Amino acid sequence: MREELRVENVIKGRLFEDILEIAEDDIDWSRLAGRRILITGAAGFIAYHMVTAMLLWNDINVTESGSGSIRIVGMVRNLERAKAKYGALAQRPDFELVEQDVCQPFNIEGRVDYVVHAASQASAWHFENDPVGTINANLVGTTNALEFAKKQCDAAAETGANKTVSLIVSSLKTYGNVTDGSRELLEETQGYVDIDSYKNCYAMGKRASETLAASYAKQYDMDIKIVRPSYIYGAASLDDDRVWAQFIANVVRGENILLKSAGAPYRSFCYVTDTARAIFKVLLEGEVMQPYNISSKIGNVTIRGFARKAVEAFPEKQLSLSFANPEDRAEPEIDYTKQTPEIMNSDRLEALGWKARVDITEGIKRAVAILAK
Repeated sequence: MREELRVENVIKGRLFEDILEIAEDDIDWSRLAGRRILITGAAGFIAYHMVTAMLLWNDINVTESGSGSIRIVGMVRNLERAKAKYGALAQRPDFELVEQDVCQPFNIEGRVDYVVHAASQASAWHFENDPVGTINANLVGTTNALEFAKKQCDAAAETGANKTVSLIVSSLKTYGNVTDGSRELLEETQGYVDIDSYKNCYAMGKRASETLAASYAKQYDMDIKIVRPSYIYGAASLDDDRVWAQFIANVVRGENILLKSAGAPYRSFCYVTDTARAIFKVLLEGEVMQPYNISSKIGNVTIRGFARKAVEAFPEKQLSLSFANPEDRAEPEIDYTKQTPEIMNSDRLEALGWKARVDITEGIKRAVAILAK
């Protein structure tokens, strides 16, 4: 590998340390060595960490001949933006970027051993302004990903090769509104979702994608895995409209945080490196058609709690947390009888040997260090 194309010479500082943490995890990388993996949405937040971690694993473990490399195909919607995001890494022989709308049949040549469908529109802006595109990325996109994987499985059956393994990245939003008095969401939990509201384009799309996966697994005997990430945070972008990202951007810019509500929602947050590690773990060791919650037991916090930790993580900045409405200052109480908060039980994932490493304060510090460069 040419020196200028090695990950350590392209990605620097705290971000490189995050990628290294994934690449050095006790994932069974041998199952990916010498294999070809397709990741849709490769320019996305989580997928970027997965791709760069695999490239770094190649740098550390593969000889100059390239034998045994993990070969990665990254499917993206905008090739130029993806090339800008990956920089010199886009020129590597073990990494191929392909411009492809997941809502169109996949046009990837050659054998693919693993398919990870991570392409999705996950922001509230998309739900409001492009609900059709949002649901289609899950309905049509998942169909195309599974149809492609099926063809790979059919070809493997003719040659005696192993079946292609697929993984669908679902979401905690599949749970809907749970009002059974429970304190956390198990994989078997199902709540109410208004199917006639466009605002649920994302939640219903994710629910349908899981049913599609179950249908393909049953009818075509495919090996399909499912993960349901919680709220994933990290150094996404200073312009990201998600509330946690706005708090991190406030800290980077040295701005006080003003909450326009009580910040009462209680949620599971999981740092992006822990999330990437979990996806690899399920892909390689998880059970077929057994959904896994990806959540951190050291990452459960209210919105106001996240904001408070963001301020307290940097005392030298002398930032403050305040509330626009005086009545919101009082600490809210969680009423489990009305609705189960978005707290996800991660026991099933942890039974595979995975454990979250990054708590909220550490995650915020890492994100700020990356974005403040």
